[in-house]
Amino acid sequence: MYYIASCSFGKDSLAMVLRLIEESRPLDEVVFYDTGMEFQAIYNVRDRLLPLLAEKGIKYTELKPDRPFMYDMLEKPVESKQKGKHNGYGWCGGVCRWGTTAKQKTLDEYAEQKNAMVYIGIAYDEPSRLEKEIKAYKLHPLVGWQMTEKDCLDYCYSMGWHWDESGIDLYSILDRVSCWCCCNKNKKELYNIYRYLPQYWERLKGLQGKIDRPMKKFCNKKYGEYGNVFDMEKVFEKM
Repeated sequence: MYYIASCSFGKDSLAMVLRLIEESRPLDEVVFYDTGMEFQAIYNVRDRLLPLLAEKGIKYTELKPDRPFMYDMLEKPVESKQKGKHNGYGWCGGVCRWGTTAKQKTLDEYAEQKNAMVYIGIAYDEPSRLEKEIKAYKLHPLVGWQMTEKDCLDYCYSMGWHWDESGIDLYSILDRVSCWCCCNKNKKELYNIYRYLPQYWERLKGLQGKIDRPMKKFCNKKYGEYGNVFDMEKVFEKM
């Protein structure tokens, strides 16, 4: 049997890969789906892990979208019930998780080609995610180890792994280190990107200038309704 680990290089999947190696579990290949929109810290963690994989004789494979992420986001001809014909899917997240759909499809097809069992890094305290990933060829070692999301982060830290950006560990300001442009980020995360990671905030403003739909929708008694990145910035300046 051939064994693949799907690794995003976030805390959960990294903890899974490190522990699989530590316990000498069967692992033939680590696969990373690169959207091209990850935080630089993710790529840094990837680059640090590659020598360890090579040392252990574990193959590393990088998969990419069929088309550039930005093309699908901003340029691809699309027709929807809400907007009719337009260009680009817009923000990825919420009810329109087109990037996630493409990622899962690509990973599933790759696993099928390899006729492989696939380790998936879903933590013990994520039952709603687990329900969506019940397939015969998918394995969930973190659940078997009863490792929660906090356990995974603590395990990575204990092994000396960090997600540093501009002197800040991303997990100290973000709940999830997903794509920097994911609109599933909550208000706290977006505020922290504005405050601590201005290089990414500027990129979010650049995208909002090309997408008519607001990135988020927040409502506050003091500031009213806001969600456009430019409006968020005006609110965050006062916080």
